[in-house]
Amino acid sequence: MLFNSFEFLIFFPIVFTAYWLLNKDLKKQNILLLLSSYIFYAWWDWRFLSLIIVSSFIDFTAGSKIFNSKTKKQRKNWLLVSLFANLGLLSVFKYYNFFAESFADLANVFGWQPNDLTLNIILPVGISFYTFQTLSYTIDIYRKQFQPTNDIISFFTYIAFFPQLVAGPIERASNLLPQIEKKRVFKKEWFNEGIIQILIGLFRKIVIADTLGAYVDTVYGGIEIYNSTTIILGTFLYAFQIYYDFAGYSDIAIGTAKLIGFKFNQNFNLPYFSKSLTEFWRKWHMSLSYWLRDYLYISLGGNRRGIKITYRNLMLTMLLGGLWHGSSWNFIIWGGIHGIVLSVEKYLKSNQKLKLPNKLNFLGYSITFTIVLLSWVFFRAQDLNSATLAIKKILQFNFSTPFIGDINVVVNSIIVLSIGILFDLYLFNKRIDLEDFAAKFSITKIAIIASIIILLINLFYSTSNNFIYFQF
Repeated sequence: MLFNSFEFLIFFPIVFTAYWLLNKDLKKQNILLLLSSYIFYAWWDWRFLSLIIVSSFIDFTAGSKIFNSKTKKQRKNWLLVSLFANLGLLSVFKYYNFFAESFADLANVFGWQPNDLTLNIILPVGISFYTFQTLSYTIDIYRKQFQPTNDIISFFTYIAFFPQLVAGPIERASNLLPQIEKKRVFKKEWFNEGIIQILIGLFRKIVIADTLGAYVDTVYGGIEIYNSTTIILGTFLYAFQIYYDFAGYSDIAIGTAKLIGFKFNQNFNLPYFSKSLTEFWRKWHMSLSYWLRDYLYISLGGNRRGIKITYRNLMLTMLLGGLWHGSSWNFIIWGGIHGIVLSVEKYLKSNQKLKLPNKLNFLGYSITFTIVLLSWVFFRAQDLNSATLAIKKILQFNFSTPFIGDINVVVNSIIVLSIGILFDLYLFNKRIDLEDFAAKFSITKIAIIASIIILLINLFYSTSNNFIYFQF
């Protein structure tokens, strides 16, 4: 079920009403949330519900066993059960065909042509997100940073909670489970904030991202026929398409959770206003960034074992972070680019003589955005050949007139993108988090803002556009 669908417009008010009618019975509320979450997910394909249920059962059991184990070996063995079960399912459904195809390509180099090793399988929606979410539960228990829950309904609800099930934010058990296990109270200020954040999320997705996507899809659907200017323009628009698409999803998820009494962590914090790539990753997809830092980078040793090991850990973390996004060499290269630049930044930080003078720090914004922009080519291109061709075309510096196509698409893109950037600039200058944006407004102002956004959404609405991160 899509947040921007007619089905969700019917689904959520029913859940919201029933949920608050049951506010005197926490257990019934949680059962309702669990069943609603399964219905929400089953709307795509009910067969994949079994994966979520199996994963939930394994980690509920593993968490309890880890906590109650008498020896370190027993604790480690149960952690391995959780790791192998969850990563095993993820590997089969998401990565098996990629590795099989890569192996076949390598074998062809040596003159061996193996039979087709790929499987005809569908990638379950959201598997990357709920896999990381459930793993954080068992790892935190193993590290003695969190105690397991004895309430199986609460735990299953934590894994399947519909606002963030499909594309995050990736919520830690330490934040979300205690909220599920305690009584929630309807808060008027949270309701107001949630409504506005949902509407802003829909605006970012439907009005901005989908409008930009019309031009981006045209350019990246025919890289071979366009010049440098057109590809750069298409990539520039894609940078904002993916930002507003994914940030929009996170806004809707966070706002929806607030309406039913839950507080999610912030997932985007104006990432393009960053003076370094390190800062960018503190603001972009924050729940994933912190997950990779806490459970991968630190587990590898972080920066505790010398500078060379630190560089290795950064590279491995970003390469695996790229692979998490998709089973393609494009994503691995994308992660590699970020890993290299993060390593360079760490090197420059450790050498004071090589740092930019304070007067030139403003260059950090443009340098960072340029690096992120070029790396998006690998993220958006259909395959490695298309990405390589796009980079070659850009480096030809053929800056003639860009392809325009439908003038309405271009004009609309400029208008809606300008609105989005100006709003983000306002938040940046005022140092306001979007999560708290509506807190200072009266009901009248909220109603006016909501009416304007709803009008714009209706003007641009299309049911044909999925959220980009659903493919990951």
